[in-house]
Amino acid sequence: MNNSWNKVIYKMWSPIYDYFFNAGPFRKAREAVFSDIPFKHEDKILFVGVGTGVDLLQIPSNELDITAIDYSEDMLEQAKKKFPNSSIRFIQMDAQNLQFEEQSFNYVVASLLLSVVPDSDRAFQEMARVTKEEGKIIVFDKFLSPGERLSLSKTIIRPIIGVLGTDIGISFERLLRNCAYKLHKVEDQPVLFNGMYRKIVLKK
Repeated sequence: MNNSWNKVIYKMWSPIYDYFFNAGPFRKAREAVFSDIPFKHEDKILFVGVGTGVDLLQIPSNELDITAIDYSEDMLEQAKKKFPNSSIRFIQMDAQNLQFEEQSFNYVVASLLLSVVPDSDRAFQEMARVTKEEGKIIVFDKFLSPGERLSLSKTIIRPIIGVLGTDIGISFERLLRNCAYKLHKVEDQPVLFNGMYRKIVLKK
């Protein structure tokens, strides 16, 4: 995967993304992810890879200080359509190179992001960098189970699936070990497809 190819992929995905990833089990998973997050009015919140903005539908977005970024202008346009009169700041930006100062946000949220960026380590490092001390990172994504190794069949199809813009071989535990910032896992719960998709909350 690379950024140029991802732009092409998500240009095609943008008109139909919600039909697949904000419906049925994915909608229920998103509801579970955000149902108990205690966002406060004074919190600064960053959504990294906001896509078409479906996560923002799960929270009182107009009551919060939200910045939402995505690398795909087409996905951002879909998000903006959902919130035409909102105070949300929608910005085209690369998750691997966040243009924010260190410790800028109380919450950093990444849904289905780390499995699609070309360099998940770099994106995760950037997320941790811009999170304030005592702030939290919320991740909803598909990962290998702790200690799991890719089966032969998954190893074979991994590059093929990668062409579609996603990776089925990311280990969150490896991302956490490789991160230069000290993060404490507060929550790690299966939310979809027998634990393939997890809700992970970290505190800095």
